[in-house]
Amino acid sequence: MFPPLPCEQAHEKNLELISLLQKGEAKLLQLTKESEERKGHGVMLGTLVCKKAESKEEVILHAVSGISMQLEMAEMPPASVIVPPLVPDSQIEDALSANDREIHELTDKINSGERFLIPQRTALTTQSLQKVFDLYTFTRFDGKKITLNEIIAQHGGRLPPTGTGDCCAPKLLSYAFAHHLIPASMDEVFYGKDSHNKKCGQSYPPCDERCGYILPSILGLEILYRDESILVVNKQSGLLSVPGRTPDKQDCIESRMKALFPFTNQLNQPAVHRLDMETSGIMILAFTKEAHRELNRQFEAKEVHKKYVALLDGVLQKADGEAAPKCGEKSGRIELKFRLDPDNRPHQIYDEEFGKIGITDWENLGQVTYRAPDGSTRKATRVLFMPQTGRTHQLRLHSSDIHGFHLPIIGDTLYGSCQSGERLMLHAQEITFTHPTTHEEMHFICQPEF
Repeated sequence: MFPPLPCEQAHEKNLELISLLQKGEAKLLQLTKESEERKGHGVMLGTLVCKKAESKEEVILHAVSGISMQLEMAEMPPASVIVPPLVPDSQIEDALSANDREIHELTDKINSGERFLIPQRTALTTQSLQKVFDLYTFTRFDGKKITLNEIIAQHGGRLPPTGTGDCCAPKLLSYAFAHHLIPASMDEVFYGKDSHNKKCGQSYPPCDERCGYILPSILGLEILYRDESILVVNKQSGLLSVPGRTPDKQDCIESRMKALFPFTNQLNQPAVHRLDMETSGIMILAFTKEAHRELNRQFEAKEVHKKYVALLDGVLQKADGEAAPKCGEKSGRIELKFRLDPDNRPHQIYDEEFGKIGITDWENLGQVTYRAPDGSTRKATRVLFMPQTGRTHQLRLHSSDIHGFHLPIIGDTLYGSCQSGERLMLHAQEITFTHPTTHEEMHFICQPEF
């Protein structure tokens, strides 16, 4: 995953830590018996530079990956903290011990040729893994607690790998948020003998398989890219892009960005564009006025190219709307005029006389089987939308209106239907624009979860 915070300051602290380890002024304590396969493999060291919310005093947090080792310093530097594992190794061993013997016995039998026992062993290992995951709770960006099981539910029940929660980044960030510290710089380096894929003292981003699974829930943002000028995130469905007017609608992408980057954000309204609350996908924000102004210009000049993926509620080839495909068409264009319905906000309605034109190119990606939250299944169509204009609810209207496809997007609360536990199946998957400072072409692809 992309490093969520600037790395430079924390990297210098990590190099200082390695120097202390090499001089013997700090050491790594082995807390558990070292496995044969892990001997000589080295460890990841993590540092998070924070500031106290009120005094802005600097606090340095250090952590070691895994649960088998802990850092110890002969003399702790001022305002430094060694962050312990989130869950003690003894609790993890207790959680694993119940099935450990039976798993080993099954493994021996499987290795002897009794392959039919593999499902039985898989069920036991999954049960043991779940017992371990039951132990983990993290502190989020807003000071609230979130359990690993809650994060697993956000991923549709898909279990993460063993060791999730034991990397440096979740330990450091959870500790910082629990102690009302504001993260400023974070870096992870490898410490150990050089290998073909890791070099001692070199920085590595948080891992995709573990950190990429849990850090967005801890940070409140899934960061796809960040530099001094811009922030690119994958907005989750159900979260506002910008704050609403009432107190209960202040949590949004903008407010989370400003909370996470209080030292670098210069803008009150950093969002360059918006996505509907129910829509997920790529969203761009700016840290500086110059970047915001240039990106706004690109959007107005139609120099930004976007692609969305949607699941339509039915078979597109059988749709009866005026713009529905005919004679086996696989792609096309919809042009509709629509406007706000002032008597039914925020609904938009078709209006040939007073509406503003909305233009969308589309491509049929094929028929799929959709499984609803209640377990029922039905036919759906995966469609790629390429909007040429940016009208409010444009893709939702072009899908649902009789002058469009007359086939709403699944989960559309305004123009279709939405079951309990269902979301709008619309995702901003791809965007291309020019970086406002470096003038490089920036191209991001973020696949939907559906």
